[in-house]
Amino acid sequence: MKLYFAPNTRAVRIAWLLEELGLPYDLERMTLGDKAMRAPEYLAVNPMGRVPVLVDGDVTISESGAIVEYLLARHGNGRLVPPADSPDFATYLQWLHFAEGMIMPQINVIMVETVFLPPERRNEVNVKRALKLLNQMLGAVDRHMEGRDYLAGDFSGADIMCGHAVSVSEHLGADLSDKPNLPPYIARLSERPALKKARAL
Repeated sequence: MKLYFAPNTRAVRIAWLLEELGLPYDLERMTLGDKAMRAPEYLAVNPMGRVPVLVDGDVTISESGAIVEYLLARHGNGRLVPPADSPDFATYLQWLHFAEGMIMPQINVIMVETVFLPPERRNEVNVKRALKLLNQMLGAVDRHMEGRDYLAGDFSGADIMCGHAVSVSEHLGADLSDKPNLPPYIARLSERPALKKARAL
């Protein structure tokens, strides 16, 4: 398998999962914003010019959530996914998709408005709105985490997807002072050797 990767992107999720599963992979390391990501050679791999992309034999797949589901279904051997007849299965699906559906859109706005756009084009109203929504989304995760170590029973793909989004939120300065369950959750994930390896790539 080959993973097209850039640090501090959603590609960290995929490296993390590959490390958790102990799957061998080759890493094609890129830098966010690198012109190589817009080159014809890379656009032939992913027309969106983004990471992550996973190549597994004759399969090429992008979108981190899709890659997580693919790897767990194809190579997980039942690991990191509750059985379909488990009470945790629906909860697992909920939080697996919550990351991209609810948290990351707000993070995207914050990143564009505070990092990618030049100062004269930034819109503080957009940032404030995104921070307000992000706070609401993180509040939902915090309430769910009351009395839990992980999102859906044992550690699972939902924690890789949603836990990563929560960690990124903290890194961007989200206020967690009224969310007592999230800092311990982030710390718990950060101690996992697989995540440490993924972050060091």
